[in-house]
Amino acid sequence: MNQSTGRFGLSCALTTPYHEDGSVDLARLTRHVAWCLASGCDSVTLFGTTGEGPLLGHVAREQMIGALKGAGIDFRSHVVGGVIAASLHDALAQANQLLDADARALLVAPPFYFKGVSDDGLFAWFSSFIAKLGDRARDIILYHIPSVTAVPLSIDLIGRLKAAFPQAIAGVKDSAGDWGYSQQLLAAHRDNLAVLIGDERVLAQAVRDGGQGAISGMANLVPGRLRTVVHQGRDDAALVELVDAVLRYPVTPAVKALVSHATGDSAWLTVRAPLLPMSVADTATLGHLFDRVFADRAA
Repeated sequence: MNQSTGRFGLSCALTTPYHEDGSVDLARLTRHVAWCLASGCDSVTLFGTTGEGPLLGHVAREQMIGALKGAGIDFRSHVVGGVIAASLHDALAQANQLLDADARALLVAPPFYFKGVSDDGLFAWFSSFIAKLGDRARDIILYHIPSVTAVPLSIDLIGRLKAAFPQAIAGVKDSAGDWGYSQQLLAAHRDNLAVLIGDERVLAQAVRDGGQGAISGMANLVPGRLRTVVHQGRDDAALVELVDAVLRYPVTPAVKALVSHATGDSAWLTVRAPLLPMSVADTATLGHLFDRVFADRAA
């Protein structure tokens, strides 16, 4: 999926900055995207879990897309967009908005309101989604994140969807944090899908086993270090230590706390309800760890 290497590479799972009134801070967003791309990311991903995507409405999404377009960001090369919706209608609206912007790929989560649904039901939903996109359906990355959606994507379902829609399904983002599942996914699909691993602690091994990269929240902080992991499959003990620490807290506020610490900009702490910002004490704890394991943010 990377034009120069044929691999997906490293995409930053962008965190979203807000003004005090809760509106998206488009200027901060644009500066952060430019920094991520200049510091080692092959692309950025808007509207994902780290970016509080399900809490961003159509207007906010349009404003964010417009701001990045206005700043000269090449969407076809450098921007992936999340599609996270319970209704087919809303998922199609989000997808078409991103396709209108010529996004590089769509990161598509399953419908998440009803739990305990079957593979047949999920296959029907994804089939309808792709059919209604018609000729526009392309570069779809299936989003497996059961800790948030509570709707897992089985290895068999992924295979069925790839077989039924070989031109539309391009990859899978595995954010389950289950290395056993990741191994099965790589064994079954590394030759026909871009397998992207969300757990940075096992990312190097996954790359060595055929993974094509990551959509990573830690890329908001140390994209240069992650680039080495993604493109060379090199282990990074400091990165593992930082991820272990982040996972002790609600992840999205924790990532924002680290960005705030690394930039010295408290505006990054703001999240949208029902999420709550990190406490001063917890922010300081994470910040001290970050300073210890990563002396240089751009390293």
